[in-house]
Order: sequence, then C-alpha cells, then structure tokens
Amino acid sequence: MIKLNQNHLKLRSNYLFATINQKINEFKKNHPDVVDQIIKLGIGDVTRPLPRVCIEAMIKASEEMSHTETFRGYPDYEGDSYLIDAIVNKDYLPKGVNIDRSEVFVSDGAKSDTANFQELFDTDVKIAVSDPVYPVYVDSNVMAGRSGEFKDGRWTNITYLDATEQNGFIPKVPDEKVDIMYICSPNNPTGQAFSRSQLKAFVDYAIENNSLIFFDAAYEAYITEPDIPHSIYEIPGAKKVSIEFKSFSKTAGFTGVRCSYCIVPKDIVIKDPISKEEVSLNKLWYRRQATKFNGVSYITQRGAEATFSDQGQTEIKQIIRYYLDNASIIKSALNNVGFTTFGGINSPYVWVKTPNGMLSWQFFDYMLEKLHIVGTPGVGFGKCGEGYFRFTAFSSRENTEKASNRIANHKFGN
Repeated sequence: MIKLNQNHLKLRSNYLFATINQKINEFKKNHPDVVDQIIKLGIGDVTRPLPRVCIEAMIKASEEMSHTETFRGYPDYEGDSYLIDAIVNKDYLPKGVNIDRSEVFVSDGAKSDTANFQELFDTDVKIAVSDPVYPVYVDSNVMAGRSGEFKDGRWTNITYLDATEQNGFIPKVPDEKVDIMYICSPNNPTGQAFSRSQLKAFVDYAIENNSLIFFDAAYEAYITEPDIPHSIYEIPGAKKVSIEFKSFSKTAGFTGVRCSYCIVPKDIVIKDPISKEEVSLNKLWYRRQATKFNGVSYITQRGAEATFSDQGQTEIKQIIRYYLDNASIIKSALNNVGFTTFGGINSPYVWVKTPNGMLSWQFFDYMLEKLHIVGTPGVGFGKCGEGYFRFTAFSSRENTEKASNRIANHKFGN
C-alpha cells in the first residue's frame, strides 16, 4: 500500500494566494460585466520590465550559448565566480561587511532557500516565527514534521512572536528557548523594518541561547530610513548565528527569471549531539545543493551580474523609486479617508487596519465587490493579522492611481 507523507496532508487546503485566485475567479464568473475593472493589489509580483542592462547581458549570454567556443553546460552548484564576486564586492563591501566568496550560494529564489534550509535540521528543533508571517516559513516546517497540530489558528509546536499594533509590528525576542528564528526585515507582510537596536536584541538572544537566525532581506533595497540595517551582518556577532537570504526578484524584476542568493557564514558550526562532531553549516548546505540543485542558468546569472553595474544600479533605483511612489499613493489615499496604515516607507507593502471592526476576509470581499480591488487578508499571514489587510505597490502606476481614486471617493461602511 502506498502511504503519503502525513505532514504534507496537515497543510491547509490551499496556499493563501491560491485561495485568493479562486475567490477572484468565482467573482468574475458571477460578475462578468466588471471583469475588466478588477485591479489586483494583492500578490507581490512586479510589473516593471527588467533593467535594459540585464536584457543586454542575457542576450549576449544567449548568443554565447550558440557557439561551441563559448557554450556552457551545468553551472557551478554554488553559483558562477563572476556573480559571486559582484555580490561580495558590490553588495556587501559597501555596507562594511566582509563576506568570503565561499559563503555565497546563488539559487533560484529566496522562497526556495528559506523553505529548503530547514532540511538541514532534525524535526525536533524548535522554531519561532513572527505573527503575521510570510506563510512559506511556517508551511515548510509543517511539511518537515515540526509543527504539531493546528489549533485556534496556530501550530502547537511552533513559537509565535506577536507583532501587533501595540509593539509597532516588531516582535520581542522569545521568552523561551528556541533553536531557529525567522526574521523578515523589511517585513512581508506588514512593511515594518527592524531598527539596529531591535535587530541586535535578536542577535544577542541567538548568541546567548546557541540559536540561529534565518534573516530574509529580500526587500532591503527599499529601505529609506537611516537607522535600518540593510544586512544582519551589520550587527556585531551576527555572522556566528545568522543565515541571510536575498533576492533579485523585487529589486530587478526577476520574479519570472528566478535568481537569488544566500550567505552561509563559515563561522557557524553546529555540534551534533549524536556524533559529537562539529559540523559546518556552510559545507552541509553545499552538500545539500550539490545533491538537490543543479544551479542557476548561465544566462540568468549574467543578467543578475549586470544589476551590480553602474547602469544596473541606476535602473534598479528608478524601479524601486517607482514602487515606493506607488506605496505612497496608496498610503495617502487610505490615510485621507481615515484608515490607519503602516509600512510603505521602507517597503513596497502597505499594511492597513480594516474599518468598522471588519474581519480580514470580510474586508477582502467588501473591496472586491464594492471597489473591484484585490488585496491580501491579514489573517492569511497569521492570527495577529486578523483585522488587517495588505496592499502591494507592485502594480502599474495607472492601476495604482485608479485604485487610490476609488478608495478616495468611496464612503466605507455603506
């Protein structure tokens, strides 16, 4: 008899954004006359085209693949040297962070890396996540068998760090011993970012408790305020306890191209309680990648390398400014009609408190039916997200302005 992995069967029936798509499709079926009016400000997918310098680099790389002399087969598991050099010298050195080339691992997405890295650890390690939280952190640990049972909106074996309006949506360090903490800053979904002192508290906790931090910095390029670290390695001691995940998706528009990288410091050594041996996470991750991942395509890596050129940085800054301006437009429209909003300053996400005590999914239905605008219900990111809603700034300027005008001219509650 074939038996399924019972941990996979524990997952809730649909991924959050699959549920949203189902509801949109049902609405379209029942309201065919307004299909063209629907504006999607829900999923965090970009709309601006790739930087021209990336296109030119990929065209050149494609041409190289058509000649015997310059053809390339399998890429290196950890990423090609030219891209790794660019990451080390153009991303981290300007931040005052020294990263060894062997600590960089190029992959096909920060989502993949944050979901896959937990495979290196036993099922009995204790994880902590903020609430609200990017669903992939939780779901990947459910699939691994660490979650326990789902009761009252939470998994019994996962430690939740409440991120609420009262604490500015920045959670405190755990009040119990945990092994792995997931931190996303600037945060998806709330748009809030950790200050230096707030992040230092987590690094200090990790050092004191022999814990690890999985630091998702996919949105660091959107940081505009001065006291917000762009890398966890700006915090003293962080290289001993932190894995950092970064992405080209939301900065250079690579959501459809797929390229990211993570930093696994050689300083991180775990003493295995069974073998009593000290194990390098860097070497273990390399072994995992060599087994399960065949690397990122040459064409894609050349496109990613181009983002670090002077022209690439100029184009990327223009793209990021475009999305931040979208966020400002959305945030202003909501504020002007009386909503309480968060985020949108260091992040492309605007987190809003729902009006009149509406539940998150009730507000989703309201926005879709009354204004034909799609956002993301906050409760889909965790129990503490109930009563909140997320708007993304990744839409076009035209649609952002249309949606904002609808919000500005609508009397909510009617």
